[in-house]
Amino acid sequence: MTTELIHFDTAARELALASSIDEVKTIRDQAEAIRQYIRQQKGSLEMQNQAAEIKIRAERRAGEMLKEADKNKGAATPLHDERAFDIPKLADLGISEIQSHRCQTEASVPEVIFERHIAEVKASGEELTSIGLYNLAKHDNIIATKWTVDQEWYTPAIYIEAARTVMGSIDCDPASNDAAQQVVKARVYYSPKNDGLKQTWHGNIFLNPPYSHPDVAYFVDKLLDELKDGQQAILLTNNNTDTNFFHKAARRATAICFTKGRISFYKDDDTLSSPTNGQAFFYFGDNREKFIEVFSEFGILMSAI
Repeated sequence: MTTELIHFDTAARELALASSIDEVKTIRDQAEAIRQYIRQQKGSLEMQNQAAEIKIRAERRAGEMLKEADKNKGAATPLHDERAFDIPKLADLGISEIQSHRCQTEASVPEVIFERHIAEVKASGEELTSIGLYNLAKHDNIIATKWTVDQEWYTPAIYIEAARTVMGSIDCDPASNDAAQQVVKARVYYSPKNDGLKQTWHGNIFLNPPYSHPDVAYFVDKLLDELKDGQQAILLTNNNTDTNFFHKAARRATAICFTKGRISFYKDDDTLSSPTNGQAFFYFGDNREKFIEVFSEFGILMSAI
């Protein structure tokens, strides 16, 4: 099973069939041993992350089982019921209180957020770690809102007009829909129906991408690939300066405006959103002075060195 653990499908079946915490812990320990071996042999990050993903999924499974065991401990069980003596102690399983807490904390991350976290880390070319998921769980009250954000948030007109003033026009809006175009009025726009990621982007671009992961990274990568000499673009994202996509955009941008305060985006029902992050506008193009002049009223201007 040791060599097979590198293959996700096999490991997933092993975890699904595991009926005890001890079995899950064995899978977790073997996956970690494989990860350490690949790392020592200077194997690819992809292979390391493959083993790390198996380890993390096993830890989540263990956390779920430990939670269930805690519930059973608290339940009233008749003395003659043999199940009262079947609940193993952590020490018997070789699991410390700290390990138990960590596994249960990792298991508390909602499934959709967990899967998106895995996808984003793998897509960004970063190392997948248990501590990354643990930190995500600890900040769940913030992260859950960030990751489950409604995709259809519309940029207020004041920022759209500022972008139009800087660039002279908005020729392409690659992540949009009919409702947003009442304000943006781009010459060409793409909605989920015709998928902007599959199109060619021409002219001056205004991009407010989906904020869910890894979609935001895909749109930023597409923008950076599409930009040609003499072309202009303004990108609006959350100010997540720790992310790979933010660093990529910042290195290419002519200037960046970090907004003072958070932007309240509009929704379909005309209500305002309450984002948990501030925002940043990235400008790409030769009209740097105009961008600074227009966007300085919205926040502080910087550029990457």
